[in-house]
Amino acid sequence: MSALPTTLRLDRLLANLGYGARKAVQQMVRDGLVTLDGNVVEDADQRLAITPDLPGRMTVDGEPLDPPPGLTLMLNKPLGVTCSRKEAGPLVFGLFPPRWQVREPALSTIGRLDKETSGLLLLTDDGMLLHRIISPKNHVPKRYHVTLKWPMHGGEAAAFASGTLMLEGEDKPLLPATMETLSPTTATVTITEGRYHQVRRMFAAVRNRVVGLHRESIGRLTLPDDLAPGSYRILGPAELAAILPP
Repeated sequence: MSALPTTLRLDRLLANLGYGARKAVQQMVRDGLVTLDGNVVEDADQRLAITPDLPGRMTVDGEPLDPPPGLTLMLNKPLGVTCSRKEAGPLVFGLFPPRWQVREPALSTIGRLDKETSGLLLLTDDGMLLHRIISPKNHVPKRYHVTLKWPMHGGEAAAFASGTLMLEGEDKPLLPATMETLSPTTATVTITEGRYHQVRRMFAAVRNRVVGLHRESIGRLTLPDDLAPGSYRILGPAELAAILPP
């Protein structure tokens, strides 16, 4: 992960976190709305060490400070929302506090899930971490639960594992993928690439149609059962380490 700044001016920190322009933040400080270690902050120009424990030590208008830069989130993406900032309709960014949409550095999704796919989605403001996870060189595995329109014929697992399966419109075969059959119309599929609508197109290549798709894990990080659709939580160091290969 990229290193956090050692120190940052208070007004710059709060502005970067979306609390308002620097003049508005300075007024918040003058109004006594910012505390640190239980004491009202009087100087908006003071420099602060940007450490992970800062939200537990600082309040803004009576609420804990938002997480500082270096933020990575796990979201249980519900159906019907899009991983975009520009498309029409509900967006994943609308599931977070409004000021998070103007944070600097900005939160970005690590890869995408299409509108009709649910499950584990990661977001981060750490560009280095984002590129490490999505880099084809790292082959980070992603496991999906798949529901199909028609019963499988029995040759799907071998086709996916062959390393020769071609997707329509492409001229490079897929890397080997693994499939575990759960029932005639359900399976788990683990891929190490991130091609456009890959799992849906894999089943189209073996003459079936995906009608339900849910991402269960990325690397060794699994979506917990107690994280409801539309809910999210901040990842700690151990969970971040579980994403990338050892």
